[in-house]
Parts: sequence; C-alpha cells; structure tokens
Amino acid sequence: MKTTTNHWADDAAAKIIFEKGDKEIYTCASGITPSGSVHIGNFREIISVELVARALRDMGKNVRFIYSWDDYDVFRKVPANMPKQEELRNCLRLPITMVPDPWERDSSYARHHEVDVENALPKVGIFPEYIYQAEKYRSSLYAEGIRKALEKRDALRNILDKFRDDDHKIQGEWWPVSVFCEKCNADETEIADWDGEWILSYKCKKCGAAEKLDIKTAKGIKLTWRIDWPMRWEYEKVDFEPAGKDHHSQGGSFDTAKHICKDVYGHDAPVTFRYDFIGTKGLPGKMASSSGNVITLDDVLNVYTPEVARYLFAGTRPNTEFSISFDLDVIKIYEDYDKTERIAWKMENAKDEAAYQKEKRIYELSQVSIDGRTPRMKDGEEPYQIPFRHLCNLIQIADGDTGKTLADIGSDVIAQHQMPALKARAQCAKYWVENCAPEDFRFRLLPAGGTPGRELSDIERNAVRILRDDVINRIEEFADDKACSSAIYAAAEKAQIDSKALFGAAYQALIGKEQGPRLANFLRAINKDRLLGILKNY
Repeated sequence: MKTTTNHWADDAAAKIIFEKGDKEIYTCASGITPSGSVHIGNFREIISVELVARALRDMGKNVRFIYSWDDYDVFRKVPANMPKQEELRNCLRLPITMVPDPWERDSSYARHHEVDVENALPKVGIFPEYIYQAEKYRSSLYAEGIRKALEKRDALRNILDKFRDDDHKIQGEWWPVSVFCEKCNADETEIADWDGEWILSYKCKKCGAAEKLDIKTAKGIKLTWRIDWPMRWEYEKVDFEPAGKDHHSQGGSFDTAKHICKDVYGHDAPVTFRYDFIGTKGLPGKMASSSGNVITLDDVLNVYTPEVARYLFAGTRPNTEFSISFDLDVIKIYEDYDKTERIAWKMENAKDEAAYQKEKRIYELSQVSIDGRTPRMKDGEEPYQIPFRHLCNLIQIADGDTGKTLADIGSDVIAQHQMPALKARAQCAKYWVENCAPEDFRFRLLPAGGTPGRELSDIERNAVRILRDDVINRIEEFADDKACSSAIYAAAEKAQIDSKALFGAAYQALIGKEQGPRLANFLRAINKDRLLGILKNY
C-alpha cells in the first residue's frame, strides 16, 4: 500500500483503494454549512479532498468529488462582519437557505456565501460537484433515511450515549429528527408523535402550529446533524472524507458517525484522516465563519498565486497546524516554492532521488488542473523565475506599474508560455507591497532633483556625488551585483566615509529613507538616466 512518492495524498489514495477494493468509481466528499464567509481553514478540507481525488485519478481511477452545502442547517448566529445585523437577527432559527441575502446580490444568505466559494475554487483548479442539502431535504429524497432513523431511534440513542459520560447522556424523550415549522419556518418545534409508518406530528413553540407531516412529501423534516452525516455517507456511497481534529477527537462526531453508518444504515464508513487548524499571522485565535473572524481564499489569492496557494497545502501534511503569513514570511514562502520548482524541473539538484521525487510530486500537485489530473511537465515549457523580493522592488521602482515592470524585464528573456505566471506573480507582488508589506520594506523613488528625507552632511553629499560619478555613471560596466558592490565600497573609501554611512546617504538621496533594498542590486535595476536625474544636484 506504500507509494513510491511518499506524498500524503498518494498514501491516502492507496489506502482508499486497499480498504474499499477495486471500484468503478470512488466518491470523495467534503462540505460545510454556509453560516458565514467560508474561510481558508474550511478550504483546507476542500483542497485536501481535491488532492486525494487527483491522486486517485493519477492512479487511473474514476472519481466523483462531491461538495455538500449544508444550507438546510439552522441560522444560529449573526457573524460580526455581516451587514444589516438587525435584519439578520430577525431570521435566527430559520433555515439558512431562507435567510435573505443582506447584500441583495443572490437569492439567499446561504447562496451568497456559496457563490463566493464557487467562483473562487476554479481559480485554484478545483471543480467539485455541488450538492445543496436544502434541495435534497425539501424534495424528500431522504425520506427513507429519515424513516430508518425513526425506526432505529433506540439504537441511535445507545450509540450516541456510548461515547458520553453520565452527565451528558440523552435525557428524557429524544428524537433523531427536527422539524422546520410549516407555518413560520422556524425550528422551534417539538415532535409530538410518530405513527410508526410515515406520519410525524409536531407542535411549534413559536407560532403555536400543530401539524401532521407525511415523511414521503414533507419539506421541513431534517435529521439531526450527527445522524444526517452518516445517512448521507450511505446515500452518496462515500469512500473518503476527512474531518477536522475536533470531529476526530476520541468519542467525537466521527466515532459516532461511523457506528451509525454501519449499524443503522448498513454502510461502511469512509476512509478518513484528521486535518488540523490553520491560523494567519496577525489574526489570533481559531477562524470561525459564525464569528466573522475570517480570511477567505480570495484574500489569500491576493498575495499568493494559485500555484503557491496550493503549494502551502500540498507541501504540508494535513495533520500539521500552520499559519498563512501576510508579513515578510511571504517572501520566504515564494523562495521555498521556487526551490521546489527548480528541483522538479531539474534546474537544481536534489540531495538524492527520494528528495527529488518528493519535491517533484509536491510541485505537480501544486499546479492548477482543469481536468482533475496532474498536468504533465513538458520539455521546453520550463518556467521563468524571478525572486518575489526582487519583483517587489522592481514594481516599486516602476511606481506600482506592473506593465512597465514586465516591459523592463524584457520580452527577450520571457517566453510566451511563461508570461501568464509572471503576470500573476507581479499582481500578487503589487498587492502585497501596497497592502501587507512592513513600512520599512516600502519605498518610492524621489523625483528628479528630489530632496532627501533628512538633510545630508557635507561629507554625505560628497559621498553621494562620488557614488553617482564613479558607480552610476558606468553602471552598465558591472556584469553582476558583486562587481557593482565592489565599486560601491571603493566609492566609500574614496569619500573617506564608512560604507554603512554611504548606504544610508544613498538611500536618503534616492528614496528619502535610511534603509532600502540591497544597494548594488537596487542601482542595477533602475534606469541609469533616472538615477542620474535624481542625483543631479549633488
């Protein structure tokens, strides 16, 4: 069962085949309640399933990747980041699918959040089959599953109580279903009776309605979530579904669900693994859609290209907790991705064959696919690499104009197939510099003859003049940063000034700050005439 790549997605795919046997099609599942903005922590489950589904397809298997919107859940809490708070509070206890969209863009509150995700996922090459649970329940497609739960009510109660201590066991009369009132749509109801066949009676505490419902046609009957989950495993014939560590705790919802699935619905529970939580640097605590404390996939894609965003997850085992950074660590993450890319394309040697295979597989799974299979790496389609830090500096040199930045890099060094990825990286670099980068990383070149951020001493002005005349005037003569750096140190010695003091004076003269990018690389990246114009008054 062990795979040669040693990637966790391939290991999971092999385990699914081993445990479920050879099947015509394997069903991989994920899902969430759209109770608020779907955050990047929720995305970890989505992409974990997609990576395993891709691994199965790479093994030649047919895969059905389903994503369930649990939009028939109860609207329990208004997230703090939502508009029209009072209007939403008036909708508490209704099905989420019946809550109006406070932005007035989509048919419901639930649909608004669903659309946001459904529009974002294709950007990272994820195309699941969406299942809308409100439609399923309101079409009575789960009638048989609901009746079976009522028939096995005592067995279900025993399974749930098996994992609870005495203080938390079910007390009094208990039903495995709840009802949204036919009159007011709220879930503030009590089950009054079940006739042992298809008729369920309830009373509504909110509006006083008392109704008898035919399970075969009723729209408002819903299984409680610990029963609903395993019922749907059997209904959809799910072979694989991961879950967060809260669900995978001992005696938690996954433990009860697998017993219910087997003992009540006669279906073996899916293969699974536990995934851990994700944090973001600068955002304390666990993300939660219901609280509004969220970073979305679109937020991440503002800073990370789709491939690098996928790399964050493909390169990290699911049971490892990590934080997505928006600070200077962004540069390191791009550097790590670039190294993996070089190893995969054999532009850089790995330490051994095992390391090469591992990095190559991580890189493959990081690439966006439109058919659910790993894109092939073809000779002659090697990527063009530019360090993210350097690209950020070039964009700032170009006053934020990414088109000018790409033009300055030169079409003669960038092949046509490399341009889309470079454009995407440039857009991310521009966004990061303008919205996330620390203040001391940001700069703007002064205009021609511009005034430094502080008044320079006579010795500093003389040093800047020597730098201009001895280094910048012949900048094109330096073959690399090392040669240019040597000339800069020579200029400092000629000016009889400490090299560190020369750097400070140069940055003040060029960007009005005491520090900046590595000076040699910085000077070589700027148009010579522009540099001479800025320093013309020295």
